[in-house]
Amino acid sequence: MKPIYITLGFLFLALGVIGVVLPLLPTTPFLLLATFFFMRGSERIHQWFSNTSLYQKHLESFVQTRSLKLSTKITTLGLASAMLITGFIFTPNMWGKALIVLVILFKYYYFIFRIGTVRNAAAEITPSSSLAPTPKKRSKMVDSRLLGLVEHSRKYIVLGVLVQWIGLLGSIAAVLSMAFVMQQAWEGQVTRKLILSMTVIVITAIAVRCLSNYAASMLSYRASVNAKKTLRSQIYGKLLKMGPAYTDHTSTSGVIQVAVEGVEQLETYFGRYMPQLFYSLLAPVTLFITLSFVSFKAAIILLICVPLIPVSIIVIMRMAKKLFRKYWGSYVNLGHSFLENVQGLTTLKMYGTDQDKHQEMNTAAEDFRKMTMKVLTMQLNSVAIMDLIAFGGAAAGVLVAVSEYSSGHIGLAGAIIIVLLSAEFFIPLRLLGSYFHIAMNGMAASDKIFQMLSTEDLIQGQESIENTDIRLEQVSFAYDERDTLRNIYMDIPQGSFVSIVGESGSGKSTVAGLIVGHHEGYRGSLTIGGKELTEISEGSRMRHMTWIGFNSYIFKGTVEANLKMGNEHADEQQMLEALRQVKLYDFILSEGGLEAELEEQGANLSGGQRQRLALARALLHDSRVYIFDEATSNIDSESEEGIMEVIHALAGQKTVILISHRLENVVQSDCIYVLQNGLVAESGTHHELLSQQGHYAEMYLSQHRVEQFVKGGAVYA
Repeated sequence: MKPIYITLGFLFLALGVIGVVLPLLPTTPFLLLATFFFMRGSERIHQWFSNTSLYQKHLESFVQTRSLKLSTKITTLGLASAMLITGFIFTPNMWGKALIVLVILFKYYYFIFRIGTVRNAAAEITPSSSLAPTPKKRSKMVDSRLLGLVEHSRKYIVLGVLVQWIGLLGSIAAVLSMAFVMQQAWEGQVTRKLILSMTVIVITAIAVRCLSNYAASMLSYRASVNAKKTLRSQIYGKLLKMGPAYTDHTSTSGVIQVAVEGVEQLETYFGRYMPQLFYSLLAPVTLFITLSFVSFKAAIILLICVPLIPVSIIVIMRMAKKLFRKYWGSYVNLGHSFLENVQGLTTLKMYGTDQDKHQEMNTAAEDFRKMTMKVLTMQLNSVAIMDLIAFGGAAAGVLVAVSEYSSGHIGLAGAIIIVLLSAEFFIPLRLLGSYFHIAMNGMAASDKIFQMLSTEDLIQGQESIENTDIRLEQVSFAYDERDTLRNIYMDIPQGSFVSIVGESGSGKSTVAGLIVGHHEGYRGSLTIGGKELTEISEGSRMRHMTWIGFNSYIFKGTVEANLKMGNEHADEQQMLEALRQVKLYDFILSEGGLEAELEEQGANLSGGQRQRLALARALLHDSRVYIFDEATSNIDSESEEGIMEVIHALAGQKTVILISHRLENVVQSDCIYVLQNGLVAESGTHHELLSQQGHYAEMYLSQHRVEQFVKGGAVYA
């Protein structure tokens, strides 16, 4: 059988050489068949054929990625179109001409919408963002991934296309009626009955068009709203699956921009672009069939001009894809820089580097402005090209109508129909081009959405916490390959009061983050109750552990709503008691009690009041482990004293881990771990560490002298 396979392979190869530009398929079926038979017949011949320029040019990219190089697509389309147009001119049979037209339509449809375009991977731009999209090998006008995510929006898109098509039929009916009346008027055969009946038809057709436009707008709104809701739900669900460790993979600003602005950019994609895309395929075919009964020649000329707009869109898409990636990357970087600088403004001013960051933001803003102007320039140029094609095609239709009427091939009614409907050939595709530019921005944003959704979920354990003995043995951790913790050892027995101290950047907050599961990917052993942290379920950690940072979030709403986030079953007495413990009871009552309204991030509270309210919320949670990560930083002394009183009260009942820069707060700890450059430099009680006269003693005495100096200054002021 192998000789037969080889013979058939060479036969189809010979046909393929002739049929490279055959119009029935985007890539020649003969070369594909030759490949198949060579594979079955001889591995050596198949290897030889795979290395030929013929295979590499016409089949390799198609076989591997179902896509072709742009030059190959344009060349094949051009040669095939030339052959088909030549055949159309010399074919006397009308059915033969109709078949050729269908072949042209199929070929353009397949090349534009079914076959991707290979892009130069080296030219891909990857913005310096944590959510930078991965380079893709192909580019299409329809992103099947997006459609797969929002299945519920498909029905609205289909219905939108249907009502638009019904509106088109109404317009055609109105044009036919008006043309018929004008023909009758020209011939002097107008009657009252004719005018009345045609008026009814025209009014009905116009009403159908208006209603269809309204229905299409409503369906467009439904499709976009449904899509946005679905995408945001999936992003939110993904963040929940990633857990607190999502910050290891992306930035907060990146998440906000993707979930808010990125999804908003997709509104036009689902609401306008997708319905218009499919309607733009349906409308020219409908108009071609209609005009074929009037003048087949005019219908063919108009139909041949129609694919020029999609071809121009494909060319623009190739250029715009990279430009929009740069644009979106610049936007994300600017947002990330802005959020980071605003959140760290106090620190920047403290170290006198705010002016440097100001200049960096000015530079980033200027880069974004330049990129925006490039996008606008590209859009205006492409709009001019599409307008030229649309108006040129409509003008060609008018010239053909005049020519056909002058030669007597069509009557006045036929000429009017061609003139009025020729614009309808190009209006749908022209609108598609307008929506395309906005949709491209959404597609650039979708790359980041898929980048986020494809991130690996946090591996969840199934074990529950039985006791809260916490032990770290030879634990190491790194941020971006930069070691933060190196082989540290800590033992935190259940019910103990342990403090972790050290200079900024020594790894204190990293230890706290590891214990509560905010970070993943540590090396060594971190156990709670003898069970490895990775084996414990997130739900169990959330129930038994409470983390309070230096900038706890207060949500917009009532005091009661914020407190119930700690314990949704807490009653009024429990909430008031928690407020008494943190010394906020009198203040909250003076502001209206538990129903007092709080602004976003507790903007109508002082920093100390915000922290005390967050502490009251944590007390209602009533967990077995409390971790205070710089909870007393940047607040007034009265609030600090109140919070420390609560911490010391908890220390006799719960496992308490305290991280503090102010060493006076850790004096009563059962054990103090001193971190230095990611290592546990010292450990012991306050008095033991002072007696060692090491790093802790040096820090404590230095702070003590400064505090005494400040207090003395206050006395003499």
